[in-house]
Amino acid sequence: MVKEIRFGPQTDDHDYEFKKKHAIKFLQDGAKLKAYVFFKGRSIVFKEQGQILLLKLAQELEDYGKVEQMPKLEGKRMIMFIAPKKVK
Repeated sequence: MVKEIRFGPQTDDHDYEFKKKHAIKFLQDGAKLKAYVFFKGRSIVFKEQGQILLLKLAQELEDYGKVEQMPKLEGKRMIMFIAPKKVK
């Protein structure tokens, strides 16, 4: 099962925390997480911000899952996969 979480390149802290909580829940339930930043129009100039956002998320979710695929740009999306850690 793969759950998706979508961010914009300029997601504010509140939204980010809210989505992070969901991400943690998904990983704890044993679902794979597909986190992506969606760039619309000219916001593609914020690629770095999108990447920083995803890497920050990966770092904060270290206890719950491990990165399967580092953020990579596919068209207008920067996609990253996180797999749940094995439940002991």
